[in-house]
Amino acid sequence: MNDTYGPERTFAALPAAHGRGFASSWWGQAWLKALEDTALDGQQLKKGRRLAREGRVGAVSVRPGRITAVVQDRDSTAYRSDVLLQQLSEADWDRFLDMASERSGHIAALLDREMPPHLVEDAAAAGVELLPGIGDLEPECSCEAWDHCPHTGALCYQVARLLDQDPFVLLLLRGRDERRLLDELQVRSAARAVREADGADPEPDALTGQGLPRGVRADEAFAARDILPPLPPPPPLPAEPGPPPSLDSETDPVAGVDPSSLEVLAADSAVRAFAMLADALAEGHERQPVASGLTPEQDAVRLAAVTRPDGQVSARLASASGRQRADLDAAVRAWRYGGTAALAVFDEEWLPGPEELARARAQLAAAWEEGEGPQMRAANNRWTATGSGAQLRYGRDGRWWPYRKERGRWLPAGPADDDPAGALAGALSDV
Repeated sequence: MNDTYGPERTFAALPAAHGRGFASSWWGQAWLKALEDTALDGQQLKKGRRLAREGRVGAVSVRPGRITAVVQDRDSTAYRSDVLLQQLSEADWDRFLDMASERSGHIAALLDREMPPHLVEDAAAAGVELLPGIGDLEPECSCEAWDHCPHTGALCYQVARLLDQDPFVLLLLRGRDERRLLDELQVRSAARAVREADGADPEPDALTGQGLPRGVRADEAFAARDILPPLPPPPPLPAEPGPPPSLDSETDPVAGVDPSSLEVLAADSAVRAFAMLADALAEGHERQPVASGLTPEQDAVRLAAVTRPDGQVSARLASASGRQRADLDAAVRAWRYGGTAALAVFDEEWLPGPEELARARAQLAAAWEEGEGPQMRAANNRWTATGSGAQLRYGRDGRWWPYRKERGRWLPAGPADDDPAGALAGALSDV
């Protein structure tokens, strides 16, 4: 294993991570999959995950080929733990830099602390594997375990949180620090621009093989945004939504028109317009997926959740949602915890297929130490903790939604969690 000392970054110890997953980015999850596929003893990883959750991993040092931290056992015994990852060779880096410098969108993604799948796929097509695979994460620990122990496992789980924030951590492990990597990309991109300016033939199109007409690709124009004159600033966001029009007049309403309902709709329109503007002005808005439309029944629940109507308007919304008043109140609670996804979990009971069921059972088994978890009774996608008045519902998105029994009904008790133990803790908090 190549472990040449070079540039090094040290990250302060991260706080405990109770009730949350260790990786939200796809590349952070790929790192954990390499760990979990490599370790021979799943119980050791469970213990490591627990140590990481409790904040027992000290400052993490990252340098080419190695990550290091001091990890405390639950009895406060400290161990030095290292995980080694093979550095890329000079030839590998040459291929990667040539590939990335030819696609300005890749450079822009790295500058935004993103590692899009197509960057990793293009690197793999060039013969460079950026993400670790099975057996690539090699453990060393002063506890003298020969496989991944709880201490190296805890270190890897903590590093997954660092990778979420900054994929340059992985590139440093592979042998290039951020400054050197960006400098080399800049040199190669400049050389490529000079060649094209000197009249070199344009690169052939990947599909047709024909030379492309001269112009500026959209991703290259985007990558050059830092050297172009800035756009004028957008108008400032108002302090609050504008007031809806008043319908209190001496004119009688037209037959069939309810002024109070119109006032609710007008107020909702003002709030939605304000939220859409705030979202459009928010940093990173252009990278967010387009929201899907709501059905009339879903929109009735949303409207009840944001306007808090009473009287006749509330009854009309209950009717529009296809629910009784009490059911609408419960659906509104679900909406406030997670929008359409939470509402679907509230409404729908479904039978997971074999793969989904296996994944759910594996998550439940991994959530608690052996013998520490509650007794769970399963019915379709719902797992009820025996004798507790708490329930977990498994969503089609693979997340766990907490429910609590109140007055004989199962009602939403909190937002979704990737960790069933964290979700159940939310459901039990007030039981």
